[in-house]
Amino acid sequence: MLRSTFFPLLLSRPFPLPQPFIPRIYTRHPPTVCRISSSAITPSTPLSPTSAYVHLPFCRKRCHYCDFPIVALGSSTPHHPDTDPRISNYVQVLLREIAASKASPNEHPPLETVFFGGGTPSLVPPSLISSILDALKAKFGMCESPEVSIEMDPGTFDSERLERLLELGVNRVSLGVQAFQEELLRACGRAHGLKEVHEAIEIVSACSGLRNWSMDLISSLPLQTQDMWVESLRCTIASRPTHVSIYDLQVEQGTKFGQLYSPGEFPLPTEIQSASFYRIASQMLSDAGYNHYEISSYCKDGYECKHNFTYWLNKPFYGFGLGSASYTNGVRFSRPRRLKEYIEWVQKLEVGAVQHEDISIDIKDMATDVVMLSLRTARGLDLRSFARSFGKRMVHSLCQALRPYVKTGHVLVMDGDRNLFSYNEFELKMGEEEEMGDGVAFIRLSDPDGFLLSNELISIAFGVISP
Repeated sequence: MLRSTFFPLLLSRPFPLPQPFIPRIYTRHPPTVCRISSSAITPSTPLSPTSAYVHLPFCRKRCHYCDFPIVALGSSTPHHPDTDPRISNYVQVLLREIAASKASPNEHPPLETVFFGGGTPSLVPPSLISSILDALKAKFGMCESPEVSIEMDPGTFDSERLERLLELGVNRVSLGVQAFQEELLRACGRAHGLKEVHEAIEIVSACSGLRNWSMDLISSLPLQTQDMWVESLRCTIASRPTHVSIYDLQVEQGTKFGQLYSPGEFPLPTEIQSASFYRIASQMLSDAGYNHYEISSYCKDGYECKHNFTYWLNKPFYGFGLGSASYTNGVRFSRPRRLKEYIEWVQKLEVGAVQHEDISIDIKDMATDVVMLSLRTARGLDLRSFARSFGKRMVHSLCQALRPYVKTGHVLVMDGDRNLFSYNEFELKMGEEEEMGDGVAFIRLSDPDGFLLSNELISIAFGVISP
């Protein structure tokens, strides 16, 4: 439940070179903007979603960095609040929303990924998780081997609970560890301590039916030192997750951290220190055999998060639950963030009274989305596909604007087989016709220096697309 992986704009504060800056990292939640967007391929008719995000907002307490829509159950809540009516009542409303949504298995392809995010979804009884999966399957269908992910926090599950979730079809776990230092966990306001962290890792590691699990860490926490960060990374690598997400702390207005701290000022690390944390993580995880396949995401071979690629490839998706957002039929829209208003919204949905803003397609918005999302990934921006969608002239202008950063090594240029061009080779291509021949196929940001300057570089790209 952090700033990683998806969709507020990257451009919080662009900085000039050579000032390093940790990227504005997305939340795991879908975007809250309401505007037309498109994938890099931009089909003539909108694609049907094959992914669903389900928001389960319950937590034992609100963490100090959190600005997501949650329902705090209270510190006295037992680890497994299976009889809490707040949870069961919410799930019933969620099931009503799924049933009232406009889709059916006969009209749309089956779901390929489902992601239970929060909040702390592991607080929700498996029987209710089962009812949600059944509702999704009945409404949309489910492919033969879907990726079904669930976020789990230490201290909220045991081996029996985990085994039950796997029996229901969950096959990927995202474990919210965040830090391996007791003092940092307390500073974050986490509901668990280090003892629960080690217990949770032991449970997940010992579960023979679970092969795919991710660990979450936060960098740039108050009073976090480089030695602490290295220790957390070493403990993570020793735990052998198949996937690791590294989130840089973002201080949000309205949170406790927002009241106490200013970014870059003590006791938070400076931007130089934060950049160092990022480089250390990239180096240590790469040395341990993890592929740095997205700005904040690392994985062993074959263990990329399929659901997250829905967002990074700018494909449509369903969203369900408090504060969640959908991208369907070319439109992004969000549900209310307050529980009472969300319940009223579902009631209106059931009687057909929900109206979404009618927005005309903006080609520049499409192009900026494709650039922003593609440059977050190691694959980068497919220039040939981009040219087919938005024109060769825009590709040429984009390459011209990023030309200085190709020279400095922050931007990499590749052919169709992903062989790197030298700067001199790139210069020769730039001297050819506007389409730059057939040679230049991809551009991507270098790891880690290009990723660290993603705000600056994407801002430059936006200036070309939307001057």
